[in-house]
Amino acid sequence: MNGITELIKTLGPTRIAAMGAVAAILVGVFAMIIFRITAPQMVPLYTDLTLEDSSAVISRLENQGIQHELRNEGSTIFVPRDQVFRLRIRLAEEGLPTGGNVGYEIFDKTDTLGATSFVQNINHLRALEGELTRTIRSIDRIASARVHLVMPERQLFRRDQQPPSASIVLKVRGSLDNGQVRAIQHLVATAVEGLSPQYVSIVDESGRLLASGSGDDAQSAMANTLYERTQVEERRLRAQVEEILDSVVGAGRSRVQVAVDLDFNRVTETQERYDPESQVVRSTQIKEENSSSQERLAGVTAGNQLPQSNGDEAGQGNRDTANVTEEIVNYEISKSTKTEIIEAGSVKRLSVAVLVDGVYAPDQQGDLVYEPRSQEELDRIAALVRSAVGYDDTRGDTIEVVNLRFAEAPNQIATTPEEGLFEFTRADIMRFIELGVLFVIALLLTLFAVRPLVRRILTKEEPAPAPALLGADGTAIGAAALPDTEVGETEEEHQEREPQIKWLEQAQAEGAIQVATISKVGDMIDEYPSEAVTIIRGWLNQAA
Repeated sequence: MNGITELIKTLGPTRIAAMGAVAAILVGVFAMIIFRITAPQMVPLYTDLTLEDSSAVISRLENQGIQHELRNEGSTIFVPRDQVFRLRIRLAEEGLPTGGNVGYEIFDKTDTLGATSFVQNINHLRALEGELTRTIRSIDRIASARVHLVMPERQLFRRDQQPPSASIVLKVRGSLDNGQVRAIQHLVATAVEGLSPQYVSIVDESGRLLASGSGDDAQSAMANTLYERTQVEERRLRAQVEEILDSVVGAGRSRVQVAVDLDFNRVTETQERYDPESQVVRSTQIKEENSSSQERLAGVTAGNQLPQSNGDEAGQGNRDTANVTEEIVNYEISKSTKTEIIEAGSVKRLSVAVLVDGVYAPDQQGDLVYEPRSQEELDRIAALVRSAVGYDDTRGDTIEVVNLRFAEAPNQIATTPEEGLFEFTRADIMRFIELGVLFVIALLLTLFAVRPLVRRILTKEEPAPAPALLGADGTAIGAAALPDTEVGETEEEHQEREPQIKWLEQAQAEGAIQVATISKVGDMIDEYPSEAVTIIRGWLNQAA
């Protein structure tokens, strides 16, 4: 304890305070580093939440005592990384988040006993709108959606019924093409009974009309379908050609453009053909008629009218007999009926333009030198392209393969990239960067702040030499004889006299500086007397 007390007295209050400040800084820096290293890594649990969903999720997290953070004005919730999947499953079991809409779970939270049919219909409409909203939001590029359904009531004794309709407001990330808009229309139409896709109106968040929903856009829908079909066919053929060319000339060293001319006419043709050479007996009808007549010579008497009389023979004359046979044969001639429907979208003409770069080979200095491709190689490439796109000369298809040098040459010869030993995600990389920055800050603070303070604290202070007294000529006349302690003086008396000693030392130093200045001025006057006289005269004139 005596040693510690002597050490404290030796250091003094200033050094002890400096050591305390250094220790506090070190403890604070290392505590921050340890806290950042040991703190759980926070990852997003949900993003783009509504205020209602955010409030419900936070309430569940607080009830479970789970650490969480709110960002982006409450729309994003962060939780520890090791708990994110478990929390999502648990919240999904409770039906959270709802997306700001109520689905079919509305029937689980209401008492149907005593509810009127009007309330049931309204709840069914709300549930259907909520479920459609959730389904639409699951599509890529859809940030949020609102669905409104109009379901006309069925009226008795009325033949004409008004069809249902729907209106949708979308908030998209980027833009939607016509195919995606029609997909949303058909999705909603098939989910609502009696709803036609032509009666689904879609508007984006900027107020731009994506689908009118007026019911009379069938022609425009057909035109858009054919236009998209053309684009799909062109992309398919271009992808086939590029896949082959990338294997031959290298990735990115070719450009392919395909123009497809489709036939948008829909043709229905019906043909009936009869084959006279192919006959089949269908039915045969034979009719025979036999008739006979006899002329009488004598008149009619009572005798020849009696039974078993031979009066007929007595009066017989000429006898006529006639036989008629009629045969009708019905033949069936073979007939073929053919109905052929040619749908729109057949390829009328195909044009393919292929641009390939040359060959780059290193020279003796290692620089890449351009060399054009031979005509034989271009012919082989053209043959591959014709086979890939289904070239038909009778349609007038054209394929052009041209070798030209690209404006941007490859920087180096393509090499196969080697896979790294470790694969890190973006979150891991950001974590490493954060720890690296903290380590660099701690190292710089230790080298440039803590180290000088520690060195200054541990270094003993040497008493400064007493300033020498200068005479009138500027020469030293001796050191100031100011002893630190007098004979018989105690340490407490010396400490009380220490401020006086410092004041005397400061006064002596200032006097020595003034004496040296006056001596230098005198030397200058002796060396330049005329200039000194001129300066003094100027001073006198200024005073006058």
